[in-house]
Amino acid sequence: MKRTILLFTCLCAAAMLSAQTPKNVEYVYREASDLNLIGKLMDTPNPYHRVDTCKYKGFTSSENKQVRSSAGLAVLFRTNSSTIAVNCEYGFANDGASTMGIALRGYDLYIKKDGEWLYAASGAPNVRDNKGKRVLIKDMDRSEKECMLYLPMYSEMYSVQVGVEKGATLEALESPFRHRIAIFGSSYTQGISTSRPGMSYPMQFMRNTGLQLLSLGCSGNCKMQPYFADVLADAEVDAMIFDTFSNPSAEMIEDRLFPFIERMKEAHPGIPLIFMQTIYRESRNFDLHRDAVEQSKMDMAARLMAEAVKKYDDVYFVIPNTGKSSHETSVDGTHPSDMGYKAWAESIEKPILRILKKYGIR
Repeated sequence: MKRTILLFTCLCAAAMLSAQTPKNVEYVYREASDLNLIGKLMDTPNPYHRVDTCKYKGFTSSENKQVRSSAGLAVLFRTNSSTIAVNCEYGFANDGASTMGIALRGYDLYIKKDGEWLYAASGAPNVRDNKGKRVLIKDMDRSEKECMLYLPMYSEMYSVQVGVEKGATLEALESPFRHRIAIFGSSYTQGISTSRPGMSYPMQFMRNTGLQLLSLGCSGNCKMQPYFADVLADAEVDAMIFDTFSNPSAEMIEDRLFPFIERMKEAHPGIPLIFMQTIYRESRNFDLHRDAVEQSKMDMAARLMAEAVKKYDDVYFVIPNTGKSSHETSVDGTHPSDMGYKAWAESIEKPILRILKKYGIR
């Protein structure tokens, strides 16, 4: 019996040692855009941009920067490497205050296990001269793994290379995500105050449902502007979701909503246009002015959408929420934490799936 236990212990130790990544591992890198880059609204000269800012004009300098960031993009690949690394070059690397650096300029790795996407690792390179390397994970077994790597949420990428140990396989993974659903929104949609890029509510919704969301989240700048409408009008999509009531004032909502809906319906006849109410901001709790401003936005959106769903075919209104503990999930008075975004994704899942089902989107 003792010999059996000893033999088993030795075999386990040998297996653990064989899975360990060598200390002086030699990495081989491959450009992420040569694998399978998902979540893109449209093709762009720089594959990590979301909008071609040479083609589409009118953006402010802040908006221009945001649509060049890689929020919502992920690369799918398979490998039998025991380690995975990144080697990247930034156009700019963001260092904002209310969002973790891993989310702003780092990477978020998921690996499929038992048919589900499971968190594996995350991290951000130490950026020097807008370049950086980072080993995300090591000491894995050498079985073939299906991987999804989220790109930085609020930084511009010139190059993103996926690294595996020399001799390991690295190839594109066919996307398991179905359809093309645009989502245009505010900092909430972009993912401000998340801890890592895969925790915005669109990315959580995507993992939960298997439906591909193409994110055009632009912090502070989702106001139904005509030049954003130009981009959305040209996108090839099966459905559209809008978080368009979080940034504009009540007056702006009143002026722009119906023309925006009519532009989208003209460009995309017969597809569902799903608008979401904005969420309650915790900064309202004791600030009377903020409370009045926020309530006026919510009231205007609710009134006009009640009219819109009657006036227009294929237009819908959904009310999200950030869960029972919403008062405790705020990071900065405006944005929820990961848990608040998790609740948001869960709150819209059933109503949106019901709407999409009417159009054969499952």
